[in-house]
Amino acid sequence: MKSHQGLRGTLSILVVEDDKAASEFLALMIGKQFPHSVIYLAENGRRGVELFKEHTPDIVITDINMPVMDGIQMAVEIRALNVSAKIIAVSAKSDTNYLLDAIRIGINRYVLKPIDLTMLFEAMDDCIVHVKLSREIKAQNDFIRKLSLAVEQSTNMIIIANSKGAIEYVNPMFSEITGYATEEVTGQHLRVLLTNSTPLDTFEMLWNSISRGLKWRGEFVNRKKGGQLFCVEASISPLAIEGENNTHYVAVLQDISERKQAESDKAKLEDQLQHAHKMDSVGRLAGGVAHDFNNMLGVILGHVNLALMDLEPTQPLYVNMMEIQKAAERSADLTRQLLAFARKQAITPTTVNMNEAVAGMLNMLQRIIGEGVTLDWQPEKSVWPVKVDPSQLDQFLANLCANARDSIDGIGKITIETGNIVIDKEYSAGYEGLAPGEYVRLTVSDNGCGMDKETLALIFEPFFTTKGTGKGTGLGLATVYGAVKQNNGFIYVFSEPGMGTTFSIFLPRHMGDIQQVPAEGIEEPARRGHETILLVEDEPAILKVATMILTRQGYTVLAADSPGRAMELAREHAGKISLLLTDVVMPEMNGRDLAKELLIRYPNVKCLFMSGFTADVIANHGAIDEGVHFIQKPFSVHSLAAKVREVLDSGNK
Repeated sequence: MKSHQGLRGTLSILVVEDDKAASEFLALMIGKQFPHSVIYLAENGRRGVELFKEHTPDIVITDINMPVMDGIQMAVEIRALNVSAKIIAVSAKSDTNYLLDAIRIGINRYVLKPIDLTMLFEAMDDCIVHVKLSREIKAQNDFIRKLSLAVEQSTNMIIIANSKGAIEYVNPMFSEITGYATEEVTGQHLRVLLTNSTPLDTFEMLWNSISRGLKWRGEFVNRKKGGQLFCVEASISPLAIEGENNTHYVAVLQDISERKQAESDKAKLEDQLQHAHKMDSVGRLAGGVAHDFNNMLGVILGHVNLALMDLEPTQPLYVNMMEIQKAAERSADLTRQLLAFARKQAITPTTVNMNEAVAGMLNMLQRIIGEGVTLDWQPEKSVWPVKVDPSQLDQFLANLCANARDSIDGIGKITIETGNIVIDKEYSAGYEGLAPGEYVRLTVSDNGCGMDKETLALIFEPFFTTKGTGKGTGLGLATVYGAVKQNNGFIYVFSEPGMGTTFSIFLPRHMGDIQQVPAEGIEEPARRGHETILLVEDEPAILKVATMILTRQGYTVLAADSPGRAMELAREHAGKISLLLTDVVMPEMNGRDLAKELLIRYPNVKCLFMSGFTADVIANHGAIDEGVHFIQKPFSVHSLAAKVREVLDSGNK
């Protein structure tokens, strides 16, 4: 007989026989042959159905001819309840038609009476094989259901893709986080989620691992349906069906954007701490005067605090002491700033005409930059006066031009520009530290090698230099930064690797009796509009303020933080789009290529490009064509509104 030792769990058997002696004899013999079994006895088919419903036995052994309900009818009802139960019929009838009817209604085995126990046990062994298989299938199905439930309810995103990268399955958490419905991504290539923010070598390492059948772990920057970027920690494993290699891949992704943000915030705090240590060492260069001054302020504040403790708030002297305290605290803040920036120097600010001052330095600057580099001077007429120490202005230009020269390999160009600009409260929100007001802008730009974001974050740090040992002190730009701050000005830098660098210095317009501003220097309010403008800018603060400016001018603004989102908005917008106002240098696609794609769909749309780089630097690197409409950042409310109106009213695209 066949072995049934591998059967999991107890074997349950229902014996249906109207002859009580025969029923008990069968139960006794079966119990001896199958000791790990539970046996139920029924005297007729109706009772057999009741016991089957109650216990769902694995095997039913039934007589055919019985009162109340015969074995055939019972088998029909049992089979309707459970298709997998095994039924063995016991009968004296042996004609072929009868046997065929038994098979048709679902009886698995047929044993003739008088019963040969060997034949019965062999029939039971055959049934047990099927019972075992059914239990294994059920266990596997239960496991699959549990696994499916775990996948469906997982807090991680799960993606299954085929070997060609086509998505075949995503779980609900994927849809919740990315915004994509299952049907939107099923059949799509995985690249629908990818961005240029993930380094290429990451993808190379990933492919090298999974193509060899190995699991890969790492991080990606992916894109949601709305265009927002988010960081994920991924575990990707190849799946191989028997006889085949890597037919599918399963990716388990965890959104770690919040963790990354926390790490970034922590890094910023650590950078600030390191910056403070560096500034402390530089601060000692400020000398004992500022240090002693701070000590004296501490004495003043100490005595004021003591005096205030002894005075009642109602006494007139109390108010005077409070004013002294406030003034001393403001002075202490100023002194701390001077020590931190290490820029405390005796200066003699005078009223300066920026154009005349720069023009007087051109020969010296040309000697600094040497041969092979062209110096292009582009002054704006009638710039406003500023109040600054002329030696500091010389310092600005000498340092900036020297750095520009060092960034150029061989032949290149350095451009110096001046101009008036009005910054309002809304626009100033887009630039850290930039206060509203009227300024003269001094810009020094080059078409050199440019800088990456990591370098940009450090260029004003004291002692930081990209030059070799002995070729730079790292104090040049730090000194410029401190001197600009000392004159209540602001300095910003725009740079990208391979795109050159633009430094913009904003010095406050000097107001006073020394020089009256000519009437033509007052800007006329820009004309308003009603057209629809598609605005594309990847810097959220600038996108927000530019949207506010244009909306207040009467325009309808479709604001997009990426080229991909811009194309989505263009497709969704039912009306006419009159102007594309786009940044030039952006992730995933530059402004020029975006304009080309948009013009295919909307050939009548006009284009205005904007950038922190000057127009000539952008054009030299092929980011836009020369002669197109362009406005440089940072721009004022008036200059943006006027330029937009100019482009909309022009005949060119």
